[in-house]
Amino acid sequence: MGIRDQLGKDLDALDAMAGGLQTVSADVIDVTEDGKVNLHMMGADIYGVDCTDAYRNRKAGDTVAVRRGAVPVVLWRLGDDPAETEQADIEEIAEQAARDVQVVRAATYGTGAPAGSGWQAASAVYVRKVDDRLEVYFQVASTADPSPDTPAVPSPKPVTISPTASGTWRSGRPDEYASAPTQGDWTGRGNRRGGWFYGSAIQNACAGKTVASMKVALARKTGSGVNAKRPLHLYLHSHSSPPSGQLNLGSGPEDLLRLSVGAKGTATLPKSWAAALASGSAKGLAIYASGRTDYMAVTGGKITITFS
Repeated sequence: MGIRDQLGKDLDALDAMAGGLQTVSADVIDVTEDGKVNLHMMGADIYGVDCTDAYRNRKAGDTVAVRRGAVPVVLWRLGDDPAETEQADIEEIAEQAARDVQVVRAATYGTGAPAGSGWQAASAVYVRKVDDRLEVYFQVASTADPSPDTPAVPSPKPVTISPTASGTWRSGRPDEYASAPTQGDWTGRGNRRGGWFYGSAIQNACAGKTVASMKVALARKTGSGVNAKRPLHLYLHSHSSPPSGQLNLGSGPEDLLRLSVGAKGTATLPKSWAAALASGSAKGLAIYASGRTDYMAVTGGKITITFS
C-alpha cells in the first residue's frame, strides 16, 4: 500500500471515529507571508492555519478540505483540476527561458576551411546588441542557401524594483515608533501615513521602454488593527527618499487591495500611476487612513514592471 493510500485510509478511519465530522470544507480568505492561510470555516474566521504540501498554488477564494481539531490543517484544494492553468504558467516560463538561449548551434574555428557542405564564405561580419543579446550578420557574395528569418525583437524582460527605504509619518514628522509603513490611528494619538521610496530606480528602469503594467506586492503585519480584511488606501508621492518633515501625498486614494491579518497580496497600479512613476513625475507609493477602522501596518513594496 502506498503512502497516499495509507493516508486516505487513516483519514477515513478518523472520520468514522468522529462521526464523519473531522474533515470539512472552508473558503480561503487570504494567504499569509509564511505560507499559511486565513479561512472562513463553519461560519467563523480562523487565522494562520497550516497547510500540507498537497495544497499548492494557494490563493484567496480557494475552497479547501480542512482537518478539524485543536490545530486545524488544510489538506488540499477542492474543485476543478488546475492542470490547464499550470500548463499556461509552464509555457510562459519556457518562453521566457527560450529568450535567454543563443540561437547559434555551434561555434568552432581552425586554420583551414570548414569540413562538410553548406558553408558560405563571408566577406564582412556585423554585430549589434538588441535586448541585451548579440545579433550577428554575415555579408556573403551570393546565397546558395537562403538565410533564416530574423526573429522579432521580444518585449524587454520584466523588472522588479525593491524600495530603498520605507517609513511612517505622524503629526508632520517621521514616527520612530512604527516599524513598518502604517495607515490610520489605533491609539488616538494621530493618523499615520506610510511610504515606500525608490530613488530614481523606477524611472531609470522605464527609460526608452513602453510600460505595459506595474504591480506592487504588499503584506499586512500581524498585531496591527482588526483581523478581518480591510482596504489599503494607496497614494502616490513625489519624494525620492524619506523626508525629514511631512510625507506629502499625491494622487489617491485608490483601494486596490484588501488584506486580512498576516496576508500578502499584489495590486495592479492604475495606468495613470504607472505613467507618472515611469516619467519620474511621481517617485513612490504611500498609504494613509483616518481612525481605527482601516488601521494596519504593511510590509513589502516591491514593484514589478512589465513592458510591451
